[in-house]
Amino acid sequence: MIPSYRGILTALCAFVTTVWAVHPVVVQGKDFIDSVTKQRFQIIGVDYQPGGSSAFNDSSDPLSDKASCLRDAALMQRLGVNTIRVYNLAPDANHDDCASIFNAAGIYMILDVNSPLPNGSLDRTAPWESYNPTYLERVFRVVEAFKNYPNTLAFFAGNEVINEDSVEQVPAYIRAVQRDLKDYIAKHVSRSIPVGYSAADVRDILMDTANYLSCQIQNETSSRSDFFGLNSYSWCGDSSYTTSGYDVLTESFANASLPVFFSEYGCNKVQPRIFTEVQALYGQDMTQALSGGLVYEWTQEANGYGLIQLNDNNTVTLRVDYGNLQKQYSQLDLSQIESANATQTSVTPVKCSASLITTSGFLNTFDIPSQLPNITTLIDNGPSNANTGKLDSVSSTPVSQTVYDSNGETIQGITLNVLADDKTNSPGDNTSGNSSSSTSTATPSASSSSKKSAANTQASSTLLTAFGAILALAGSIVW
Repeated sequence: MIPSYRGILTALCAFVTTVWAVHPVVVQGKDFIDSVTKQRFQIIGVDYQPGGSSAFNDSSDPLSDKASCLRDAALMQRLGVNTIRVYNLAPDANHDDCASIFNAAGIYMILDVNSPLPNGSLDRTAPWESYNPTYLERVFRVVEAFKNYPNTLAFFAGNEVINEDSVEQVPAYIRAVQRDLKDYIAKHVSRSIPVGYSAADVRDILMDTANYLSCQIQNETSSRSDFFGLNSYSWCGDSSYTTSGYDVLTESFANASLPVFFSEYGCNKVQPRIFTEVQALYGQDMTQALSGGLVYEWTQEANGYGLIQLNDNNTVTLRVDYGNLQKQYSQLDLSQIESANATQTSVTPVKCSASLITTSGFLNTFDIPSQLPNITTLIDNGPSNANTGKLDSVSSTPVSQTVYDSNGETIQGITLNVLADDKTNSPGDNTSGNSSSSTSTATPSASSSSKKSAANTQASSTLLTAFGAILALAGSIVW
């Protein structure tokens, strides 16, 4: 009897792991690819930093507040988001609840390893001073905190460090940080996690930045970017593919050898935002060059980019921008943008050479700073007493906070829908909630995919109940 219980227990453990885990994403050529289904992965995302950098401290962050994560994951699921970007993280905080909630919702995380705190980032005016073991220990602690979550999609090694104010040597130090990050991941993580850079849309040096970070240095494998993010706000209001310069970006990155995506987009010079750029970004022309994008940003802050408003009385208002973005997402042809293309996955990087750099004053040599002995030791041994996260189980849960639509009407029935069969969240698949002023919002019973999710959740609940019973019984057995 004992082997039988062991077998059942092992099978149930395996099933529960698959139920609650999305598939890790990998880089192949210029595409992100689902590591199991081999489908192309397009980022349909939002930048997530409630309160902005001023609200961040080294003991808590946006992914350490369970109640907020549950609310926001449910609202993002309803919107159609499959990825978030989080800028500032406290590596020693507990992220298990939030990471598990976003994972259960089918939402991936792209995480910045830097912070605005002292020794938290490279100094663009003197990178040789800030590139040190104290800084890198914090970077590696972020990796430790998030490495075990399957929905950790990638790490940003830097954000807009290269710009008009940076010294010439900065690109080489970005590659040094990427090298150290990738070496650490290779030694301490059981799977590959992509590492890349988020660039400012400074057109004079944009392609030099991309070329410098994406080329392959001879006899050196790990300093190259795995992907390239671009913070672009050139499409404002009801613009067009050509007026916005999206056509130029598409042409510029058509022959890229790594995935390129908008790490920020959503100009707010015209309000409310109507997000007509979504159709261009995920249209046939751009989707061959770019892998989607992240809308800036989730919560309304002083700069006026929010999709939702967090009210003082612990209620939430979905702004007009949220509804407009949801409508644009609902028109996407996901089957077209998720199809893998062998010509894209087989692309190989070009070799680094000075001819790749066209701007005077931009670094055109590829002598990456050496890995100092104390940094090598840190990579080998890892930071001491690092906090390492783990995935927890999550159940489908209604949002407890009151949520209003943009007309001030209460939206009833918004629920976090646990995706029980390794699904990634997609626009229109996991909608919930109805308000008296908007009858167009679909309810879970209105679509077959929602019925399927409900059935899967019920099946998972039944299995977990059985799993709990067996665990209880297993506790009384001497193995």
